[in-house]
Amino acid sequence: MSTDTSPPSQGRPRWSTPRRSLFVKYFVTLFIAVVVPLLLGAASEAWFGYRGQRAALNELLQAESRSAADRIQTFIDGIRDQLGWVVQLPWTAGEHERHRIDALRLLRQVPAISSITLVDEMDRERAFISRQDVNRMGLGASLAADPAVRGAHGSKVWFGPVRYESDSEPYMTIAVAGNRAAAGIAIADINLKLIQEVIAAIKIGETGHAFVIDDSGRLIAHPDISQVLRGNAASEGFGSLRAAVAAANGKAVVTSDADGRAAIATSARTAGVDWTVIAQQPVAEAFAPIRAALWRSLALLVVGTLFAISLAWWLAHRMSGPIRQLEDGVQRIGAGQFDHRIEMSSGDELEQLANRFNDMAGELAASKEKSERISRLKRFLAPQVAELVEDSGNQALLNGQRREVVAIFGDLRGFTAFSAHAEPEIIMGVLSEYYAALGSVITRHQATLTGFAGDGLMVLVNAPLECDEPALRGVRLAVDMQTAVQGLIVGWRVEGHTIGFGVGIAMGPATVGTVGYEGRIDYTAIGGVINLASRLCGAAVDAQILLDPILAGAVGGAIGLESIGERAIKGYDQPMRIFAVS
Repeated sequence: MSTDTSPPSQGRPRWSTPRRSLFVKYFVTLFIAVVVPLLLGAASEAWFGYRGQRAALNELLQAESRSAADRIQTFIDGIRDQLGWVVQLPWTAGEHERHRIDALRLLRQVPAISSITLVDEMDRERAFISRQDVNRMGLGASLAADPAVRGAHGSKVWFGPVRYESDSEPYMTIAVAGNRAAAGIAIADINLKLIQEVIAAIKIGETGHAFVIDDSGRLIAHPDISQVLRGNAASEGFGSLRAAVAAANGKAVVTSDADGRAAIATSARTAGVDWTVIAQQPVAEAFAPIRAALWRSLALLVVGTLFAISLAWWLAHRMSGPIRQLEDGVQRIGAGQFDHRIEMSSGDELEQLANRFNDMAGELAASKEKSERISRLKRFLAPQVAELVEDSGNQALLNGQRREVVAIFGDLRGFTAFSAHAEPEIIMGVLSEYYAALGSVITRHQATLTGFAGDGLMVLVNAPLECDEPALRGVRLAVDMQTAVQGLIVGWRVEGHTIGFGVGIAMGPATVGTVGYEGRIDYTAIGGVINLASRLCGAAVDAQILLDPILAGAVGGAIGLESIGERAIKGYDQPMRIFAVS
């Protein structure tokens, strides 16, 4: 078993686990997008439904209570008007029988009247006609102190308070005075149990009803007659209900009924007798439609939630799966596996993205191969030239061929003596500055650097790529090289280093191409022009640029030159006229 002890890749990006997966984000987002509108719809339906139902109940209960109050008022007014008919004749001799007959007729016409008492103008009892007691006729006791008599004298019509006979049936007294004082006053006891027919006719929903109480809380009428017959015992629970409804100023209010159950109720007043008609309906029945709507909304919400969960899971899975494929592909590409491809057939933008990814991987592979080739070319060509050779796709330019070139040699003067005494760090520092300055100039002029040799270097112009006016370009390159190095020499001399720089340049035919072996290939030139440029460089002193006659003639008057005479050149039989850049 082997253990991998290789160091981790320095160029590979670090992939960190996301704090929240895209699947979860999509799932939550889609779930909320479906469920929240359902929740808002259910809430709004409940709210507006409650308000609408509350308004409808308010109108219904107010209408029923007012209707009952109007019918009770009509009932009381009818009795009052009937009493008015029996106080039309004065109490004169011979009219007693007539009054008795009118009273008997009234008892037959108005069943609610249990007894009637007729009083003359002197407030004395003259007749008493009753359904249960013995009738009395003739001059009776004075009733001047009776509240009914005093009330009738004061306002023509007097309504007495509600009372319970034998603590069961409700009664009240009505006194009506005649239009003339001689007609006297009629006092009638009214059995209010008959109002139950008016109240029993009111139906509000299935279990809603109305009832009547007076200002003291006494129960006057109720659909359940047994409640009324309980007298004062039944009235205790209705007083608090009347107070709660009265505080709402005629609007429907949710409160507790006499039995302690939640109910919604409203009230209306009867003007003549100051009674209160209360119409109520149990809350459970009143808001049953709202509860039904809420149950429907809840069922819809549950169904919508299940649908949202399914839809969100499906869409999120459909999105996150391809994205994980793309993430894996990016990791593989980052690891250098440019042949990796993503297979996806979703038919949408994700498939299009996968295709773009595959195209990118192919382009990266081609770019990597091109970059490697350019890197090899940049070892001896200027970056621009290397890229031109690569872009042209003509690698044959680097093969051996005969070419008219401009060869430039540069060499430091006094470097051997300097390196013999200086520290290695100083020597390498000087060379680094020297080659950095020259490399920048050579790159800018798009020349070809064939190689370094200690403190010297050789540069070619017009090879491997041909250029316009190679002679003029080569001389200008030499001038810029001299200028760049002379700028460094100023600083070196300040530090005590006696160093100079000479340049030799020649133009002529040479054999150019790549030579070397696997793993080490250089671009170079061979020929007499190369040797001549090297000899001229060796003859140049500091800050001098020497040219051969051919190059001087090719430059013409574009650059200032001066002849320094004929000199013997090693390898040449005859002395050669040499030129220098002014």
